[in-house]
Amino acid sequence: MGDVSEKGSLGYLSIVSIGIGGMVGGGIFAVLGLAVQLAKGGTPIAFAIAGMVALATSYSYAKLSVRYPASGGTVEFLNQAFGTGLITGGLNILLWLSYIVMLSLYAYAFGSYGASLFSGVAQGIVKHALITGIILTFTALNILGSRAVGEAEEWIVVLKINILLLFIIAGIWSVDFQRLKPSEWADPLRLFAGGMIIFLAYEGFELIANTAGDAKNPQKTIPLAYYSAVCFVMILYVLVSLVTVGNLSFDEIVSAKDYALAASAKPFLGSYGFVLIAIAALLSTSSAINATLYGASRITYTIAKEGELPEILEEKIWNRPIEGLIITSALTLIIANLFDLSSIAMMGSAGFLIIFAAVNTANLRLHYETGSKRWIAFSGLALCSFAFSGLVWQIAKTSPNKLLILVFMAGSAFTIEAIYRKFTGRVIKPQIREEGIEMTSIESSKNKAR
Repeated sequence: MGDVSEKGSLGYLSIVSIGIGGMVGGGIFAVLGLAVQLAKGGTPIAFAIAGMVALATSYSYAKLSVRYPASGGTVEFLNQAFGTGLITGGLNILLWLSYIVMLSLYAYAFGSYGASLFSGVAQGIVKHALITGIILTFTALNILGSRAVGEAEEWIVVLKINILLLFIIAGIWSVDFQRLKPSEWADPLRLFAGGMIIFLAYEGFELIANTAGDAKNPQKTIPLAYYSAVCFVMILYVLVSLVTVGNLSFDEIVSAKDYALAASAKPFLGSYGFVLIAIAALLSTSSAINATLYGASRITYTIAKEGELPEILEEKIWNRPIEGLIITSALTLIIANLFDLSSIAMMGSAGFLIIFAAVNTANLRLHYETGSKRWIAFSGLALCSFAFSGLVWQIAKTSPNKLLILVFMAGSAFTIEAIYRKFTGRVIKPQIREEGIEMTSIESSKNKAR
């Protein structure tokens, strides 16, 4: 249902690469300093806590992906569980807006790290040129098809992971473990908040859902890809944060802000450490843009197909949903070039935590069809809810004005949906179940017309 790509074109390695590429993106490079500021010596624990939230939610994603292998992924899951009402439509648009926020963050981080390798008055121009260039490049790559996306992800992920592994192997020997003692940890609330702020570094695992319709042997490949990608990234993040905290004082890490990883490489990699980590950041952010654009094009296609966005977005060019990809890229270009996105990075995490809570609820509701254990789905829902509450608590305590951004972002999603339903004739009715396959009234009428 909703499959618009070359069916069976993606194997395990390509799918895992898309998941890892989506996770090991700009997040860990951009907000590691903030996580250390909150969690201090307990930063590796904070990464592990965030990883457990992602792992619990990946269970629901794996079960739903196998049962409903649609290119729309999350959109399809919510529609199957709750129908295509106003709430589901608003959540689907919130998901799309969250994609745009994260894409903009990745593009901005790519431009910032790239520009840091240059000096002089043209640095600002270089940054914006890089932001624009990376978005346009991967937009073109995604137009080529899912196979091109998978192949690109494989070599990008291998290069960037090798650099991070070098960082870990070289730096582990000089770690001062006194900085990691429990006495150096922040209090439990701040430790938890640190993990939730860094949660955006894990959000990309859900991109695997968008590959289910293109996967070879999805019943085995998809669940294995989810669990192995999340576990691998969790271990990677814990080790990276351990090396970072163990090689620099807390004050030095916090003062380095977005360049905490680069700064922590200097003690054991010398003056070339900064350049090496900057290269890793460029690879990571470009990889995340690649993987996220792949998912975003299918998100807009499926939302439009369910009648929650204009009908033109479900039209295909070269058998692919290119209109949604182009619109998403255009909005990302505007936001990334006009705004400083560091102030809304936490809003991206909050948006995805809301969506993940809804997906766990969907799996809980559909457990009889997905064959899921209800207690695991409920645990995922509880963890996402606690994580969202912890993130909101931290924002309210440190930057209460940012809560308005979250309210505006969520409110806009549901307002857009409500206005669209009111002023267009594309009214969505409850889904029709035919031989175990659910279709909206729009899909059903189209099939009858054919």
